[in-house]
Amino acid sequence: MLPVIALVGRPNVGKSTLFNRMTGTRDALVADVPGLTRDRKYGDGRIGERPFIVIDTGGLSGVKEDLDSLMARQSWQAVEEADLVFFLVDGREGLTAADEVIAEALRCTGKPRVLVVNKTDGIDAEAAVMEFHALGIGEPRAIAAAHGRGVAALMAAALEQLPAVDDSAAAAFEDERIRVAIVGRPNVGKSTLINRIMGEERVLAFDQPGTTRDSIFIPFERDGQAYTLIDTAGVRRRARVKEAIEKFSVIKTLQAVDAANVVILVLDAQLEISEQDASLAGYIAEKGSALIVAVNKWDGLDSYDRSQITGQLERRLPFLGFATTCFISALHGTGVGDLFPQINAAYASAMRELPTHELTKILEQAVQAHQPPLVRGRRIKLRYAHQGGRNPPVIVIHGNQTKNVPPTYQRYLVNAFRKAMKLSGTPIRIEFRTGENPYKGRKNKLTGRQIKRKSRLMRHVKKKH
Repeated sequence: MLPVIALVGRPNVGKSTLFNRMTGTRDALVADVPGLTRDRKYGDGRIGERPFIVIDTGGLSGVKEDLDSLMARQSWQAVEEADLVFFLVDGREGLTAADEVIAEALRCTGKPRVLVVNKTDGIDAEAAVMEFHALGIGEPRAIAAAHGRGVAALMAAALEQLPAVDDSAAAAFEDERIRVAIVGRPNVGKSTLINRIMGEERVLAFDQPGTTRDSIFIPFERDGQAYTLIDTAGVRRRARVKEAIEKFSVIKTLQAVDAANVVILVLDAQLEISEQDASLAGYIAEKGSALIVAVNKWDGLDSYDRSQITGQLERRLPFLGFATTCFISALHGTGVGDLFPQINAAYASAMRELPTHELTKILEQAVQAHQPPLVRGRRIKLRYAHQGGRNPPVIVIHGNQTKNVPPTYQRYLVNAFRKAMKLSGTPIRIEFRTGENPYKGRKNKLTGRQIKRKSRLMRHVKKKH
């Protein structure tokens, strides 16, 4: 599973700024996913080739009486969930009594930690960190998160302390066992679906939202194929998330999505498709996971209700056009068996080798059927394509003016490749690369021989006239 870094400290010490720097986002709010409170945000980061999850927590007051407050409990729960803690302090303000209280509490957790002295731009950084040695929780590291100074060195130090990603998760696509994550809002029937698949009460299924607190990995075989089912905690709306332990189970769900080869998003046919459903679906699609949408509790609905839910699927989840939709009843077993052919097909599509000559032929046919648009009077030219990655399939297209290919034409190409290659259940990523013009920069740079030839030609033209 992906390692987790938690950012803690007093308010206004620069946690969100560092969060944005680590995740490459402009605003921490872009990572605000339903199920996480406003004072805590998550994001995806990467050190070299190693991905991780980072948590931005609410500010700690440092007052001992307040350490058990709701916001503080959430921050400390983030510390418990983390593999590494960044304790941020303000280099301009200097060491405070609140910093000392937080440092003492961090020592009691026994968690690996890095003391980060932020806001050292424009001041003597060495002098700024001196007094923080008194905290006794490690060597202080000076950074300026707003300008990025010292952040690379900080992350290099973090890399040495982060646990290595589990090989079975990092190279899951190379394993014969297909990992299938079951995700969705609470009480949509995820655990019931797994019990139906397994034919036994393998996981706790109880009519109370939030029963599952952690991701559960369940190996099994079906028709000679090995699978690992991942039952996850439900992701629910912020206002309804009250217990700190449940709030942080969202991290486990996101880790499960990252570890899975195929994700089954379970929706409740008896409820409207909500903003939370759309947000979770968007996260899955953004991660590039192969996806199956399982509309549960389909039994008993009349034709009108069924048409309503299918209409909502089209209106509210239009970006899931690549996903296969199955209508099931986990309780009664209707349609559950149909999931496995779709799982196998989605996995095969995500992992498929795409020959260069076939991709180039499909590209040529697509261009002939529908030419790219003109850009400032010049036609965009797309010359050839090859595969750039798997899970999801990445198709690299070479040509000129490729940065000007409009989104509508990109979607046209994705659909063309999907139809021609018969890929189902997986998104397709397209990357464009523009070749260098061999004559770029050579304008008016003529050799001596070319200059003489041009002069003779000009004299000849003058004599004729």
